[in-house]
Amino acid sequence: MQNLKGMLSQFYDSATALLGMPDISMSIVDIIEILIIAFLFYHILLWVKNTRAWNLFKGIVVILLFVLVAAVFQMNTILWLAENTLNVGLIALVIIFQPELRKALENLGGKNVLGKVFNFGKTEENKFSDHTIDELIKACYAMGKVKTGALIVIEDEILLNEYIRTGIDVDAILSSQLLINIFEKNTPLHDGAVIVRGDRVVSATCYLPLSDSLSLSKDLGTRHRAAVGVSEVSDSVTIVVSEETGKVSIAMRGQIYQDVNAQFLRDKLKYLQNRNQEVTKLELLKRRLWNGKKTSKNSGK
Repeated sequence: MQNLKGMLSQFYDSATALLGMPDISMSIVDIIEILIIAFLFYHILLWVKNTRAWNLFKGIVVILLFVLVAAVFQMNTILWLAENTLNVGLIALVIIFQPELRKALENLGGKNVLGKVFNFGKTEENKFSDHTIDELIKACYAMGKVKTGALIVIEDEILLNEYIRTGIDVDAILSSQLLINIFEKNTPLHDGAVIVRGDRVVSATCYLPLSDSLSLSKDLGTRHRAAVGVSEVSDSVTIVVSEETGKVSIAMRGQIYQDVNAQFLRDKLKYLQNRNQEVTKLELLKRRLWNGKKTSKNSGK
């Protein structure tokens, strides 16, 4: 570490002497701070580039260049307007970028760091079983054979209560017969999405947000865009059965996998199931402490 610090210090002294810059002391903490700021700035630019904010960002750059030209040629009226609209412009930016900012914060919260410490989100009772996986696969490919459209959202750590409230409460044990009956054409519950929590169908005819991603194929219909849309704002897995082709697709993490076979679907559901059943070392320690407290209370009695 001392050698690295000495090399960086020597490089900085040489650069300042060559460029004729004033000697400014710089510590290893300053270098780390610069690297952190550069890392954050890079990821902010990357986030802007990968969203609709990119075109808005380019428009802002054009306005800033226009103001710079006005400053060079001392166009006082334009400078006065720019100065007085700066505060309003900052508020307007927050409003314009609201969907993108919300999505970025949801992705950050999706890491579930606090959930692992404070045990937020789903409990063990909400995990789905192997029998539920079998029933889901059986229902999807049975509906695919007769080209019955279906949209099934399987909830994970992020609760989908805001979408559950848009539907009709079902609260029934999941079975292939129940799913087939729900999505049967011309029945009251067939239109919309079914949301699954654990081993139960909690709601039907739910409305989901549509994805506005430009990378999606134009051939995808509303059902597939809704599946991708809910996967963009949550960590759920959504199964889609096409009414036109009978093919089964899966949407997760903003991506859609089309025309998947039963084994692929099973692997994704098993992955979701095993991810829910992972136990961190901190959770194990919390359980041991809790069990120890129970044992001491019982022995005290």
